[in-house]
Amino acid sequence: MSYQILGRAIKNEYLALGTFATAFGGAFLATRGGDKKAAPATPEQAKAAVPINAGSKDEEEFVRKFIASAEREAHDS
Repeated sequence: MSYQILGRAIKNEYLALGTFATAFGGAFLATRGGDKKAAPATPEQAKAAVPINAGSKDEEEFVRKFIASAEREAHDS
């Protein structure tokens, strides 16, 4: 069977292939992603990239000590 489109006979197989190509091609283009920043290469760069949002100096010092102790525990295990 075929359909008349713009005065020409188009087979069902070509319409199905065109539909699949449009759907999968559109999904591929939509999910390609945009510009991505490169991840920090070293742990020190990663630590510098993540801010500590502390309300005071005491809180910031507490968080830094906590992180240091957690790193020591992870390294010792």
